[in-house]
Amino acid sequence: MDVFNNILMGFSTILNPVNLLYCFIGVLIGTLIGVLPGIGPTGTIAILLPSTFRATPVSAIIMLAGIYYGAQYGGSTTSILINIPGEASSVVTCLDGYQMAKQGRAGPALGIAAFGSFIGGTLSIVGLTIAAPPLAQLAFEFGPPEYFSILCVGLTLLIYLASGSIPKALIMAVFGIIAGCVGLDQVAGIPRFTFGITGFLDGIGIVPVVMGLFGISEIMINIEREASVRHIYDKKIKGLLPTIRDWIDSKFAILRGTLIGFFLGILPGGGALISSFVSYAIEKKFSKYPEKFGKGAIEGVAGPETANNAASGGAFIPLLTLGIPSNVVMAVLVGALMIHGVAPGPLLIQRNPDVFWGVICSMYIGNIMLLILNLPLIGIWVKVLKIPYKTLFPLIVLFCLVGAYSVNWSTLDVYIMIVSGVFGYLMRKLGYEPAPLILAFILGPMIETSLRQSLLMSQGKLSIFFNRPFSLISLILVFFLLVTPLFPWFRKKRITLVEKAEKID
Repeated sequence: MDVFNNILMGFSTILNPVNLLYCFIGVLIGTLIGVLPGIGPTGTIAILLPSTFRATPVSAIIMLAGIYYGAQYGGSTTSILINIPGEASSVVTCLDGYQMAKQGRAGPALGIAAFGSFIGGTLSIVGLTIAAPPLAQLAFEFGPPEYFSILCVGLTLLIYLASGSIPKALIMAVFGIIAGCVGLDQVAGIPRFTFGITGFLDGIGIVPVVMGLFGISEIMINIEREASVRHIYDKKIKGLLPTIRDWIDSKFAILRGTLIGFFLGILPGGGALISSFVSYAIEKKFSKYPEKFGKGAIEGVAGPETANNAASGGAFIPLLTLGIPSNVVMAVLVGALMIHGVAPGPLLIQRNPDVFWGVICSMYIGNIMLLILNLPLIGIWVKVLKIPYKTLFPLIVLFCLVGAYSVNWSTLDVYIMIVSGVFGYLMRKLGYEPAPLILAFILGPMIETSLRQSLLMSQGKLSIFFNRPFSLISLILVFFLLVTPLFPWFRKKRITLVEKAEKID
């Protein structure tokens, strides 16, 4: 009964006209970002975060969340029409989606992608609604040792599943942890790594760092690439509603994709990309005609597109209940919650029920909006794809500069963003990924605080981490994840998905 009352409260929150407008803006921008190959939801959320400072916390998070799951919808459009994934999670959709378009079946491919995304996204939100409250209640049983171990597992998994080499990912994580230590010591109150700069006493802001690493560096990478002509599907797109035969072929793919995406989305490092690949592999395994895959099988579109949207719903469970981000976008949302004075974690449901239930219920409404946006407006998205990048990047740079300055009205943040952008560009050129750095930057202070609180509880004895069962199991998992890459079989398995993605891309 309490859940029912809470859901009613959530819908009363989202049905506020202002919150509805923020939800619509979020999913619209998310779809646009998904359609346009380039900056992605992480950079977009960071760039637009300053624009939410005058909004209420619930309105801000509703909009930023809409950008994230909206981008999963839009990414399929470019995969199907021009064989270029708008989002990394839509890479595998290119295999069969583009083949269907070449066969004159772009309409059914886009239609099943939209309906599958809607079904997977909605069912994952149902799972979020059911699973989040009891998990938040369970989290009250956790102390600093458990949080330290869970955070270590999350950070290790995200490094372990990085697309590049693990040593490089670890190096970036170290940079992130060091950057997170800048400012006043949270326990002793002593300045650390400030180099006498007063602006560093409060630490380095997440907004300019993320803008630089995912906005400025992405622009520099795209400018450097030679301009290539996009062969856009120019025939009239018709028959967006899948036929009965299409639904029969896709029904189990959609159901399996929902389950796969939801559970992999909960796991740190699982996310939409891995969910889509796992879904595609399973559909090919279950199919009576596996030879059809890669040649225009509609199941190859329905399964992955359902899975990546279901994963976006599952990713909110550890964020809202434990305060632990399961991917880079969730890490940025942690920063957004903190900037708006909302502490993510088990107390969120008690202290800010309007944010907790408002965001969850906004996702129901947002998915309906996305279904409406993605089917009738396909023609508009095709025209958007024709906008040259040389027209877009000056506007993106302008938004970055204004956004970084408006956080604290400080030129120091602008310099941090520029330095982060150049650093991110150089690291990408050398094969280093920015994602582990951002995750370590967010999780590092949380890990340090939990570690020091645990040691204060045990009077400096490390045995506190091994005397508690949950903490011990988590640390064993961390050890296992760090050791397995040393063995060739595990290393080969880890890079299989990445190699497939590179071949498709």
